[in-house]
Amino acid sequence: MIGVVDADGSTESGALIDDFVREGARRMPAAALEAEVNQYIAELAAERDDRGHGLVVRSGHHRPRIVTTAAGPVEVTASASASP
Repeated sequence: MIGVVDADGSTESGALIDDFVREGARRMPAAALEAEVNQYIAELAAERDDRGHGLVVRSGHHRPRIVTTAAGPVEVTASASASP
C-alpha cells in the first residue's frame, strides 16, 4: 500500500501505523492458511487413484470473507483443496 504521509504522521485513511497493522492483520491469516494447505497437499502428494491422478489437489480459492480484528475489518482469502 502506498500513501501520502502528512506532517503529523497520518494518511488520508488514518495514522500510518494503523495502515501497517491493518495490512499485517490481512496478510498473517492468509499466509498461515496458505502454509497449512501447502503442507496438507505435500503430505498427500504421493496418494494416487487407479488412473494415477493425485487424490488431493489444489482447486482454487474460497470466496474472500471479512474477518474483524483489533485493527479493523480485513478481507481474507483462503486456498481450497479437494479430494475427488
